Amino acid sequence: MTGHLAQIGLENRGYEAILRTGCVDCEADDAVDILRLALQPVDLDLVILFFSPRTDITAFVARLGKGFENTKLVGCTTAGEITRDGYAEGTIVALGFPKSHFATRSVLIEDLDTLDGQQMVADIIRNRNALAAQAPSWQSEFSLLLVDGLSTCEDQLTAEISFGLGPVPLTGGSAGDGTDFTRTFVLHDGKVASNAAVLVQMISRCPIRVFKTDHLVPARTRMVVTGADPSLRVVSEINAEPAAREYARILGKDPEQLTPFIFAAHPVVVQFGGQHHVRAIQRVADNGDLVFFSAIDEGVVLTLAEPQNMADHLNRELRALATPNVPDAIIAFDCILRRLEAEQKQNLGQLSRILADNRVVGFSTYGEQYNSMHVNQTLTGVAIYPPDEV
Repeated sequence: MTGHLAQIGLENRGYEAILRTGCVDCEADDAVDILRLALQPVDLDLVILFFSPRTDITAFVARLGKGFENTKLVGCTTAGEITRDGYAEGTIVALGFPKSHFATRSVLIEDLDTLDGQQMVADIIRNRNALAAQAPSWQSEFSLLLVDGLSTCEDQLTAEISFGLGPVPLTGGSAGDGTDFTRTFVLHDGKVASNAAVLVQMISRCPIRVFKTDHLVPARTRMVVTGADPSLRVVSEINAEPAAREYARILGKDPEQLTPFIFAAHPVVVQFGGQHHVRAIQRVADNGDLVFFSAIDEGVVLTLAEPQNMADHLNRELRALATPNVPDAIIAFDCILRRLEAEQKQNLGQLSRILADNRVVGFSTYGEQYNSMHVNQTLTGVAIYPPDEV
């Protein structure tokens, strides 16, 4: 596919953006050419790519090496994309960070199940020092983490990374595979890997705000995890009953009716530190266990949560990020379960318009990263603001 249909989201938005963005159909033969035209990479320090799992990754990455020879490249597969026009599928979204406003370092973290935390923390600290020396007058530091969303290692990885980052805020998302949950990939300078993560550390002359939000309110219905395998994020028993059957009973549904749409509409949360954090259910295993997107253990008390109006909540949260100053762009990591809920409630179009109006780009994830935590069914990200000086 070429021409107009391939050039999704490249039109002039009426302002001169700092963060450059492009979007193209993932099956377009000239995808790299279109993205190169949109991003003009000659002065870019970094390009981040969020690409549909339908992308021919090997062919696309090979062409990238010829179209963006002198630019650092990182990225991952998605469970859907967020373009300048809102939610999309089957696309490749590219974000370009110009050297005039950003300096970056990145590291590929491989073999997540045998993670060398000490070496990783040393690399992170070394990168922080190098960035500070490179741009001593720039004050805004933040980091982005892209990680295999099927690795089950995000909780440990995010906690380990926080030791190296110290006070530097972290955001990010877990790579997706549509709704197949089969295999996800991350990209780092021409190398495509699974069971891996990419950490990007940035310093910028642009003010930034890292954020986390969800539209859920804890209800009164509680349940206790009485059987679990934390290493696999699997719950076998709730309230001393088979997990899927008990969860369905609490909802008043047949266990055979449990689908991702049901999990999206009836999430469970844990509460600590005066805040609630979603523990989203991914699927029902063949034996009736519940497989979660994030850390779970025996003895954990789960509380059912009730969703607020998603569009109203999103509009409020993004307006808050635009007060007192409007962001140049918002990079967002949005849980796949939020997208499924929006589809089920037939308000995906309304949410897309809100995202587009607020200059949001990003992707739908299998989990989100926020500082030292791996979270679910949330919207996390970073708002990037024009600097005060011209």
